[in-house]
Amino acid sequence: MGRLFGTDGVRGRANADLTPELALSVAVAAAHTLAESDRSHAPLAVVGRDTRASGEMLEAAVVAGLTSAGATVVRVGVLPTPAVAFLTAEAKADLGVMLSASHNPMPDNGIKLFAAGGHKLPDEIEMRIEATVEANGSTAWKRPVGAGVGRVHDLLDGADHYVQHLVGTVPHRLDGIKVVVDCANGAAAEVAPAAYREAGAEVIAIHAEPDGLNINDECGSNHIATLRQAVVEHGAHLGIAHDGDADRCVAVTADGDEVDGDQVMAILALAMREAGTLTGDTLVATVMSNLGLRLAMSAEGIRLIETKVGDRYVLEELRASGLALGGEQSGHIVMPAYATTGDGVLTGLHLMARMAATGRTLADLAAVVTKLPQVLINVPVGDRTVGAAAPAVRAEVQRAEAELGETGRVLLRPSGTEPLVRVMVEAATEAVAQEVAERIATQVRTASPAV
Repeated sequence: MGRLFGTDGVRGRANADLTPELALSVAVAAAHTLAESDRSHAPLAVVGRDTRASGEMLEAAVVAGLTSAGATVVRVGVLPTPAVAFLTAEAKADLGVMLSASHNPMPDNGIKLFAAGGHKLPDEIEMRIEATVEANGSTAWKRPVGAGVGRVHDLLDGADHYVQHLVGTVPHRLDGIKVVVDCANGAAAEVAPAAYREAGAEVIAIHAEPDGLNINDECGSNHIATLRQAVVEHGAHLGIAHDGDADRCVAVTADGDEVDGDQVMAILALAMREAGTLTGDTLVATVMSNLGLRLAMSAEGIRLIETKVGDRYVLEELRASGLALGGEQSGHIVMPAYATTGDGVLTGLHLMARMAATGRTLADLAAVVTKLPQVLINVPVGDRTVGAAAPAVRAEVQRAEAELGETGRVLLRPSGTEPLVRVMVEAATEAVAQEVAERIATQVRTASPAV
């Protein structure tokens, strides 16, 4: 089978790579892996989805798999990924399932799993689930019959409960702030505008009319051109963009300039340190965060811990070290005091709360980070391990690092799911970053030509 789980769950083209049969098998394996070992009660599972049309099909398969394993299922309908994690914890469920491919285009879909407490799965648990799926359940369990078959219930007020939770975390009302929110025609279409309005903001919602096919279609956190235009046209103080499942938040200033996850983390880190809630004066970010964030945090006396790419690795570090803030450049921001995973709407609320508390513009707050030019080249290869580890490639990387010194950085990373090697270079100027990245990419192509 190969590696079933990628950086964030199981993902693929719905009804082609990610079939109902596979979804059913993953659900059965997850129920038996994540349910309490003594099986003294029927496992409880929370199931949600984003707005993709294929989510209806995959939800049916997942529910069938869970109930065939004896689990009681609570369907919460269309909700953001962090809402499903929150409700999994609130219900004291054994597991949660979110059907979403996040920021990917509509034909894709995915299965994100949460353990008890609403926490993402560590690698070893994913490997156990994958092994069970590969074995096709042949030796894993006996199927329940009669009263042992699981039942299905619908939770109708999950969105309201989640919104009230979010608004309850905000330290300052948002009265006087005008925001345009791009809901990506996704899971945040109702929840995000409702939460921002409830907290006091004046809200203009765009791309908030999902039809099952238009999720992430030239909108959302990966496509902010229309958000920039709308912010300027409406004279808003800022814009906020979420992705399809609303676990990301990127922003734009009143002038339409992008504020990415690195800048958002810096703003929140300084706010939390001021409030005395930034544990250990430490921020957790991935190796993909811009060097400008590192320099800014160092200047402010805030320690930065780096993890592998993926918000679950940020989460693992936050939990292991008891820290209070972390995230990714892409806009996954994690605040463990309020959420067990990245939460885009929560992030948007706290970003606006900082603006309200200080009276400063978003552009002024974001200026704490001076981003270095960053060039990323995705190099198709025949073998991503060879392409990243070949002696000639390593030698070129060492040469580049010596040239850049303290003024830049090189990151070479094989993709976790595709035949690609990602070459990322930061430097004092974009021209230098581009030249160095091209040199390394050429060595990667030579070491492992694409098939």
